[in-house]
Amino acid sequence: MAASALSLDPLVVGVILAMALVTVLTKVGGLWLLSTTDVSERVEAGLSVLPGAIVIALLGPELASGGPAEWAAAGIVVLTMWRTESILLALCAGVGAVVLFRAVV
Repeated sequence: MAASALSLDPLVVGVILAMALVTVLTKVGGLWLLSTTDVSERVEAGLSVLPGAIVIALLGPELASGGPAEWAAAGIVVLTMWRTESILLALCAGVGAVVLFRAVV
């Protein structure tokens, strides 16, 4: 009997659920730890720019090895970020733009 294309491997589902649990525990644990300690302005400033730094670290190598579609999408991200100051909206615009540009180019 052939496996359905939509069938789920219990091991894969278990691994995904475990990763989700670890992610949630890390976030909740970090928030709890920060709520129990007095954080300096310098640490607070560092934590505020951390999401952007993580995004750059993950996407920088992809952009460096990318072609015209990726560079054009990066331009859309910069433009969206400049106009809206929303990281989430800029990332969504970038994902949509790279998919569109890869289909066209």
